[in-house]
Amino acid sequence: MTNVSDVSFHECSDSKYIELKRMKYRQNEKEKSWDIAKVHESVCILLYHEGRDSLILVKQFRPPVYLTNGDGFTYELCAGIVDKDSSLEQIATEEIEEECGYKVDASSLKRLNSFYSAVGFAGAQQTLFYAKIDETDKVNNGGGIDEEDIEVIYIPLDEAHKFLVDETKAKTPSLMYAFMWFFENIAK
Repeated sequence: MTNVSDVSFHECSDSKYIELKRMKYRQNEKEKSWDIAKVHESVCILLYHEGRDSLILVKQFRPPVYLTNGDGFTYELCAGIVDKDSSLEQIATEEIEEECGYKVDASSLKRLNSFYSAVGFAGAQQTLFYAKIDETDKVNNGGGIDEEDIEVIYIPLDEAHKFLVDETKAKTPSLMYAFMWFFENIAK
């Protein structure tokens, strides 16, 4: 997995992923301002592997988390940004194949919900999908594309509750919501 060293910080004024803005406004007759990071919308997918009776996650290094915990590795749902003119379902299937190595037909995805993440500075909308897969859907080892360094993680259902409450594992809110949805609706 990733070996992080030689960390330094620089101004960010030409990113293709975020645009920084300062919003000035009046609320209840009081002048206010708020710094905002305009970011892409995204999709995330809860994958259930029937043969392994496991939920599939990805583990990857996230620099903002590194600043907080000195480790930077997070456990997340398979996910990706909406940065092209394709349906959310199509983007989700591409992310599943790239990150986790499974080919899923867009029609087999179940749309669960959409919500806003990072509301204090970005307010990006994320749409959550669910899909069942098995080894017949496997087409590669996953791991991401280009410079991505993603590890595919299988969480057996009988360990999922323990994993969910383990505070030593950095998890995203969408992962936590998706696990709770799964246990309420699928694994009753």
